[in-house]
Amino acid sequence: MNAAAARMRLENMLAELDRSIRVLRGDPLTTWDRSTADAGSVLTDADRNQAMLDVAIRQRRSVVEALRRLDEGLYGLCADCGKPVPEGRLEARPEATRCVQCQARRERRR
Repeated sequence: MNAAAARMRLENMLAELDRSIRVLRGDPLTTWDRSTADAGSVLTDADRNQAMLDVAIRQRRSVVEALRRLDEGLYGLCADCGKPVPEGRLEARPEATRCVQCQARRERRR
């Protein structure tokens, strides 16, 4: 993937994540009145909302880091071994920092 295409995809991802984060940060409890009987549902909704917000924030950090690597000329190089990240992986996950082998190794250690 060339640098211009990568930048456009990453910037579009960043804009979409920013929109999602703004929506998720909205206060769901003020959107309508709930009865006391709905208290358990409110907690479940709040927990689910917080989990989605956490994921969106982590992904946003990854996209910002990918843009930084692009600016530094390091985009598309594995952060661990320094070899090129396969084109297909970057197509699927433009924010990827590692080649498939290094990412698999990292996940096995978790």
